[in-house]
Amino acid sequence: MSMLAAFFISQVAKDAAGIAGNIFAFGLFLSPIPTFRRIARNGSTEMFSGLPYIYSLMNCFICLWYGTPLVSRDNLLVTTVNSIGAVFQSVYIILFLMYAEKEKKVRLLGLLLAVLGIFAIILIGSLQIPDIEMRRDFVGFLSCASLISMFASPLFIIKLVIQTKSIEFMPFYLSLSTFLMSTSFLLYGLFNDDAFIYVPNGIGTILGVVQLILYFYYESKSRKESGEPLMVSYA
Repeated sequence: MSMLAAFFISQVAKDAAGIAGNIFAFGLFLSPIPTFRRIARNGSTEMFSGLPYIYSLMNCFICLWYGTPLVSRDNLLVTTVNSIGAVFQSVYIILFLMYAEKEKKVRLLGLLLAVLGIFAIILIGSLQIPDIEMRRDFVGFLSCASLISMFASPLFIIKLVIQTKSIEFMPFYLSLSTFLMSTSFLLYGLFNDDAFIYVPNGIGTILGVVQLILYFYYESKSRKESGEPLMVSYA
C-alpha cells in the first residue's frame, strides 16, 4: 500500500470517527431534557443544581477554542461538536434561570459571568502567544484538564451504584452515549495523532466501560432477585 493510500484511509477513518462522535454526543446533550420537563411542569428547579450546565459550558468553550485553526490544525469536528454543546448548555442555563429562586438565580448568574470572564482571559491570553505550537500546548492542556474533570464526574455515580447496589441513578442511555462518544473521539485523536484529544477520551472510554459493566451486573442481579420464587413460611 502506498503512503498516499495509507494517508487517505487514515483521513477517512479519522473523519468517520469524528462524525460518529458528533452524533453520539447528541445523546449526552439531550439527556437533561427529562429534568427540564419536570422543572417546567413543577415551575421550580427544586433541589436540582445548575452547576453541571455551567461546568459543561466552560468545557465546551475551551474545547471549541482548541479545535479552531487559530489553535490546532485539522480539528474542525472538535469545533462543531463543542459549538453544538455550547448552544445546548446555554439553553439549559437560560431555562434554569427562568425557574430558579432568586438566590439560586443570582448565584448562577455570578458563575456564568465568571465562566465568560475566564474564557475571555484564556482566549485573549492564548492569542498573545505568537508561536502556534506553544499556543496549541497551552490551550490543549487546559482542554485536556477540562475534559478529564468532566469525565471524572461520574465517579460519584459509580460509587453510589456500588453502595446502593441500584442502577436507579445511572441511566443506561447516558452511560452508553458517554462510552460511544468517548470511544469515537479516542479513535479520532489517535488517527490525528493528538494526545490532547485521545488521552482524556481514553479515560472517558474506560469510565464508560466501567459504568456499562456495573449497569449490566446490577441489572441482571436485580432481575434474578425479582425472578426468585417466594418462600412461604408455615411457622
